Amino acid sequence: MALSKPTGTKFYGGERESLFFNENVRAFLLFVGSLIAFLLLWEMGARFGVFAKGMPPASTTLKELWWWSTHPFFDNGPNDLGIGWNLLISLRRVAIGYTLASLIAVPLGILIGISPIAQKAFNPYIQLLKPVSPLAWLPLGLYILRDSEQTGIFIILISSIWPTLINTAFGVANVNPEYLDVSKTLGASRLRTIFKVIIPAALPSIVAGLRISMGIAWLVIVAAEMLLGTGLGYFIWNEWNNLYIPNILVAIFIIGLVGLILDSIFAALEKFVAFGRNS
Repeated sequence: MALSKPTGTKFYGGERESLFFNENVRAFLLFVGSLIAFLLLWEMGARFGVFAKGMPPASTTLKELWWWSTHPFFDNGPNDLGIGWNLLISLRRVAIGYTLASLIAVPLGILIGISPIAQKAFNPYIQLLKPVSPLAWLPLGLYILRDSEQTGIFIILISSIWPTLINTAFGVANVNPEYLDVSKTLGASRLRTIFKVIIPAALPSIVAGLRISMGIAWLVIVAAEMLLGTGLGYFIWNEWNNLYIPNILVAIFIIGLVGLILDSIFAALEKFVAFGRNS
């Protein structure tokens, strides 16, 4: 009696690569098609008055995007900077505030994760301050620091510290106990266990928190800069005062693009440190 062939599907190397390639091609074509459809609807809606009065068509916005992209670094005074300078100003504030927040959040998160006493002591501060809107700190920062640059950095710090702190504490507290038992059996000191066992094991959670914090930092700085002067947020506010919507849309696109790039960098880093997971 002949044995029947198994009906299960097998994917060999070439077939799997071909399937992956076809999925990527289809996804790219869907993206391009949806983008073209969106731009056409935008163009027709603006030209035929479907949207609010004064809404620019897609063609005008794309022309402005091209102009700002090809003239990013002109300087006609503090209120008339190229969008490249404003972008660098925003990135500088985010980099400083985010770095300071990370330097505070990661060590404190490790302490909270390994010490139940520290967790109980600091948890009320976290739960009290975490829900506060970052912009609520803006008047206080301006009053105390008396400097718009330092206030912007302070707002970034206070808003981006919490995801990294919470994720770090969670990752440290949930390290596999077997790792700690092996370390203890081998006679490793407490400090060596932290650096050689706990931090590497918690690294995926730490990087995930850093990724969330970066997204929040980039989100907050634009809103804060509307009141601080200079930066992409101020650029948007200035163009609103000029009632020129195309430039506002250009700035929104650039903000989104930079946010996408920053998130992609942290996504790659998160994938790199996520050892022991199935690809």
